[in-house]
Amino acid sequence: MTRFFATVATVAVAAFLGGSAWYVLSDRKADPFAQCRQGQVAGGDIGGPFTLVNSAGQTVTDAEVLTKPSLVYFGYTFCPDVCPFDMSRNVEAVDLLEKKGIDVTPVFISIDPERDTPEALADYEANLHPKLIALTGSAEQVRAASQAYKTFYKRRETGDEFYLLDHSTFTYLVLPGVGFVDFFRREITSEQMAESVACFVEAGKAAM
Repeated sequence: MTRFFATVATVAVAAFLGGSAWYVLSDRKADPFAQCRQGQVAGGDIGGPFTLVNSAGQTVTDAEVLTKPSLVYFGYTFCPDVCPFDMSRNVEAVDLLEKKGIDVTPVFISIDPERDTPEALADYEANLHPKLIALTGSAEQVRAASQAYKTFYKRRETGDEFYLLDHSTFTYLVLPGVGFVDFFRREITSEQMAESVACFVEAGKAAM
């Protein structure tokens, strides 16, 4: 009798493990980007439609801007340290990807529409990277875009024009026809970012 129960238990454990393996494998197959992720579950309700203003003063939507794989960052041009570092890293990754034959658009969405006028952003684009698309808009438009990507920003009131803004510093990878797929933290290097983006782009092609 003891042997019988031991056999039944062994079969049950094997069935459980087999079922678990099938679930994991089927779940990974359902996610074409599983091998590219950095350990966190991405996708979901991050990202979405937005309406903003480009450096030429034209009103544009996400459908018009995010036509290629895009690295989206929320910051402001008066940022003294974090934004310049992050955006320099992002455009370096874009250059590395171009060498691999992958065309990626760096996108900068200003959280400081009061100072970041279309003219200011035109200068920012010209000085940073030829592919850069910099966007501004009304306070309401910027807030809506920020909320879509679950970002945070808050103005430090100083009583003058030299105020700073506290803000989140993630860079979001968005693929056309798919939407948001992953985000990158500040400690990620340009080489690591380029490698990850390339993985997502190739996986996206394979899934089509």
